[in-house]
Amino acid sequence: MADIQTYAPSFNIVIVAQSGRLQYEAALFAASLRHCAPAFAGRLFVATPQPGALWDRPCNLRNPAVLALLERLGAEILPFESRVFGQSYPHGNKIEALSALPPDQPFVFFDTDTLITADLSAVPFDFSRPGASLRCEGTWPKPTLYGPGIGDIWKSLYDRFGLDFESSLDPAQPEGYWRRYLYFNAGFFFGACPVEFGRRYLEYAQSIRDDPPAELVDQSLDPWLDQVALPLVVHSLGGGRDALPEGVLDGQTSCHYRLFPLLYARESDAVVDLLEEIAAPNWIKKVLKGHDPIRRLVYQGRGRKLRALFDQDNLPRREQALRNQIKSAGFWMR
Repeated sequence: MADIQTYAPSFNIVIVAQSGRLQYEAALFAASLRHCAPAFAGRLFVATPQPGALWDRPCNLRNPAVLALLERLGAEILPFESRVFGQSYPHGNKIEALSALPPDQPFVFFDTDTLITADLSAVPFDFSRPGASLRCEGTWPKPTLYGPGIGDIWKSLYDRFGLDFESSLDPAQPEGYWRRYLYFNAGFFFGACPVEFGRRYLEYAQSIRDDPPAELVDQSLDPWLDQVALPLVVHSLGGGRDALPEGVLDGQTSCHYRLFPLLYARESDAVVDLLEEIAAPNWIKKVLKGHDPIRRLVYQGRGRKLRALFDQDNLPRREQALRNQIKSAGFWMR
């Protein structure tokens, strides 16, 4: 990778949290941001869905200790309404939250199960060319024996929204191989205006959910809907797979760990050390220990015991295989 420069663009960060596990992940995200990027001058929003008809129980952030911790860490709580997804598809929170952000201000969305690991001013964002995480596997689509093929499936979606399919392809990859087609993990994405990005994201995702093209007849959209619509949005707004140099996010400056057992099993020593360092202050610990996986893996040392079972240089290629090994060893928690 080329030498990293300091870019220091002005932008906001948004994560989505609600009651349960996500609130503790949100607190750790905020702590990692303040620790590793103390000069970050933008606003950190913690978006939280409000109770309503699309939720069968209250889901918003309301734990006083967590709210106080987030405030102390400089986060702003951002309520939003669930008008389309809600309980039926919680991944839709990241789509609907965007409409509540300040318009016309560049933004970066992160999943809460992420740690910031270095100064974000090193990330060369060009917000006029949106992008998203390329740390993914070929999880969608799964072509059936008698077709249609993966190319026909993706082309049907580009055609649905009047987008140029050919310009989205990576010609260096062979026909039918999933990396030939624009596909992201929705763990982070960024753009110039969250309201415009969110409007288009919601339009595409709702259309695919409610009236999928015939080519999608045998394809599951749960939980993949957000990752099916995301490349279409990025492409429609002039972005793509080369919007950031490889390894800057999801590598040098952030870590999307997904779940704490996975973090201990596969992430670098530096990430594990960072997690334990930012969780150590007593004013943070007294809140985070309310989440059982953090209490047992971080504070009681079970994470280090889990880590010792795995060779981080020789892990299974697919995440599901690693999850299965962790479960077999008796360390799986979420």
